[in-house]
Amino acid sequence: MSGLQGVRLLLLWASVCLWLPSLARGTLVISGDHEALQETRGNYLPTDKSFHIMKRSTNEATVEVYSVKVDCTVTSRFAHTVMTSKALNKANFSQEIFFEIELPKTAFITNFSMEIEGQMYVGEVKEKEKAKKQYEKAVSSGQTAGLVKASGRKMEKFSVSVNIAAESNVTFILTYEELLQRKLGQYEILTRVKPKQPVQELQIVTNIYEPQGISYVDANATFFSNELLPLVEKRVTGNKAHISFSPTMEQQRKCPGCDGTLIDGDFIIKYDVNRAKSLGDIQIVNGYFVHFFAPADLPNVPKNVVFVIDRSGSMHGRKIEQTREALLVILEDLSEEDHFALIQFDDYIDSWRESLSKATKENVAAGMDYVRKISARAMTNINSAVLKGVNMLVKDRQEKRLPEKSIDMIILLTDGMPNSGESHTPKIQENIHSAIGGNMSLFCLGFGNSVDYTFLDVMSKQNKGVARRIFEGSDAVVQLQGFYEEVASTLLLEVDLRYPDNAVDSLTANHYSQFFKGSEIVVAGRVMNNDVDNFMVEVFGQGFEEDFNVQGQASAVDWDEIYPDEEYIFGDFTERLWAYLTIQQLLENSKKGTGDEKANATAKALEMSLHYSFVTPLTSMVVTKPETEDGQDSPFIADKLTEEQRQQAERVSHRYASPSYAMQPPAQPTYLVDGDPHFMIELPERDDALCFNIDAIPGTIFNLVKDPEQGILVNGQTIGDKKIAPNGKINTYFWRFGIIHQTLGLRLEVSTQDILLLQDGKWVKLLWSDRASVKGLNVDLLVTKDHSLTVTLKDSVKFVVLLHKVWVKHPYHRDYLGFYTLDSHLLSPSVHGLLGQFYHGIEYEVSDLRPGEVPEKPDATMFVKGQELNVTRGWQRDFRKDVKNGDKVPCWFIHSNGTGLVDGDATDYVVSGLFKTV
Repeated sequence: MSGLQGVRLLLLWASVCLWLPSLARGTLVISGDHEALQETRGNYLPTDKSFHIMKRSTNEATVEVYSVKVDCTVTSRFAHTVMTSKALNKANFSQEIFFEIELPKTAFITNFSMEIEGQMYVGEVKEKEKAKKQYEKAVSSGQTAGLVKASGRKMEKFSVSVNIAAESNVTFILTYEELLQRKLGQYEILTRVKPKQPVQELQIVTNIYEPQGISYVDANATFFSNELLPLVEKRVTGNKAHISFSPTMEQQRKCPGCDGTLIDGDFIIKYDVNRAKSLGDIQIVNGYFVHFFAPADLPNVPKNVVFVIDRSGSMHGRKIEQTREALLVILEDLSEEDHFALIQFDDYIDSWRESLSKATKENVAAGMDYVRKISARAMTNINSAVLKGVNMLVKDRQEKRLPEKSIDMIILLTDGMPNSGESHTPKIQENIHSAIGGNMSLFCLGFGNSVDYTFLDVMSKQNKGVARRIFEGSDAVVQLQGFYEEVASTLLLEVDLRYPDNAVDSLTANHYSQFFKGSEIVVAGRVMNNDVDNFMVEVFGQGFEEDFNVQGQASAVDWDEIYPDEEYIFGDFTERLWAYLTIQQLLENSKKGTGDEKANATAKALEMSLHYSFVTPLTSMVVTKPETEDGQDSPFIADKLTEEQRQQAERVSHRYASPSYAMQPPAQPTYLVDGDPHFMIELPERDDALCFNIDAIPGTIFNLVKDPEQGILVNGQTIGDKKIAPNGKINTYFWRFGIIHQTLGLRLEVSTQDILLLQDGKWVKLLWSDRASVKGLNVDLLVTKDHSLTVTLKDSVKFVVLLHKVWVKHPYHRDYLGFYTLDSHLLSPSVHGLLGQFYHGIEYEVSDLRPGEVPEKPDATMFVKGQELNVTRGWQRDFRKDVKNGDKVPCWFIHSNGTGLVDGDATDYVVSGLFKTV
């Protein structure tokens, strides 16, 4: 997705999925993407990134989604999207229906309503604290809630459930608004269409109104064939474009009469507008104005860029490979007028050269040779590395090595938290802001889920830059290159957009430190006394060859004259656009400045959010559902994440299970190996799990956890059955674990016979046959007789080792151990190992559910780490509650020793001793 240019509106569609017979009877789900595994009744079912109904029983489908429509109207870049889905419960009993949809993270929900049996239930935006109290009152009686959750790179998910009476229908209507941003010279609207089966009424309609005139419109889809392409209706008449796609059920089918559908992929609209005026385009409607500024044909300002590259241990493997690959392409694209430098860092700072070099062919070639040798090593000293880049630019400026009219920038790429040198993030921000002094820009790229993205985001904005998260995946190189392309071509510096003081007030931001090629500056404000006769506009900026200075008289646009036959969908769009921009900027201001300034910005943003009915991080939308059987109303909340909540959610699994005021704390993920040996990664935030087996020769020692930053090591040794079973297979199990914490001076050996603890040079022996507790300064041990050992490391992770006792005269099996990790989030981002590599989450998608070799175990396609794997829906056992029988946990089984999911090969984790690293 991230390789596509421009702005996306990811709109999702209705589809019908296959069923799993093991799931609960009588519940259907209109659900979102693969991450939206159901949160009710403990069920697990794979999904893809689209709306769909999930049949949870072996009966015929009794809920029919017969209409799904997306109606998007774009008016001068301001997109107003209405998504409508209609479903009918054809059964003679009531059923619970889940409605889930993804929408852009930068969008604000403005309305959600449901029509049930002719009665409309409409949402009301309230202050978050007031909504919280109403919600808590309802949830205490077991009611469900509608939420907005972290969902992906640019999306968040709205989710709600409602109980529908027998033979009744329901209509869900969700409305949201967003200002489209121009990137790389275009706007983009993307609709993902994955119906799985034909839908009676399936329709995408987009109308674009641009008074400047539309320069081009392109509509395409990844699934288009010769049969489907003619079904796209596209009409462009100067300043209006109409695009629609509405195939009939028969046109959707793969073959006559079959359930398969041709509609499976992305429907994409790209467009741009005419830009004849250097002043830009100014529109005044109903007392508010908006100014779009994007001059063309300006020369690029030469740049002096210092690349500061994290080579800490957590960057090992694919991350550092992708970084090298992207840098090689970026260096080749440098202009000869540019200057560049390369700094790599862990806890040691290493620079290619001590000053910037002009981007000649010879220097670029030498820099590329240097990049090819970058490899991951130790810890993370962000403070010293960035200050090294700042000092290099300052020194070269002082010595006049750089062109006078050029822009200085630092691009930092890191994947972790600072843990060497200065590690207190506010102090790092203070140090760097003071050193830069407003004289250069800092762009921060946060690689993966472990990075403290909020820290990078604030630091970038403090220094005239922006931050961007780079998601781990096969397209990470494209993401890195795409970000660089956005910021690499600066056309103007210190851009001021000026308006007469006596004619306008309530201006949004009108000063920008840089204007990038292919982007657009948008300023909005209120026209005082509707005075459009004295509306002079001036734009000033510093260019490369000469300063940019243009002025002119703005005039109101007569919309009735431009669009005489159109009934405008919202005539106050300029006011709503102004409010949208103002709230966004107030929310940013609420994170910086003095205490009073933050408080004032927050109060104003809240006031405007309530006035314009926007669901923002300060407000919630409360909807009262139909009365339940006990007569009580059940309100639910449409909520929006704060950046801190989003970051926490994405670190785990790109998903948000409940808002911060949930009645119960969210379940923590568990990582375990137990049985033959079966590895399992439980992801409760996704109601899902991944599992794989490792087949090995008895006696093999595997590294399970290795955290070089905290000095933690866990190895496990396998043991085999007494003899080969009649089925010809010899099972292996873990029977001995070695645990080291170098920093705490701890060494622990756990076997099926006993437990040996070495701390401070003293050995302590514990027996499984006793109940024992050892409490120390650095570690607590708790032995539950013949059952389990709990190891709690000071300020760190907790391990649980389970003892499986087998009948001593069993003809085949022996005693063995299970290993469970709790509180894994307390380990550092550099943790690895067969289990440890998953401690900070794993990003994957599951789609194409299909029958497997065993009827109750369907197969599917998993997209993970840039690969497509065939996986099987099975189950493994979690023995924590019942060490004899265990609890069945459904999971996606990855075949061939976890190939494709596990970094490298299983043999890469074999070590020579119980306390060895190699």
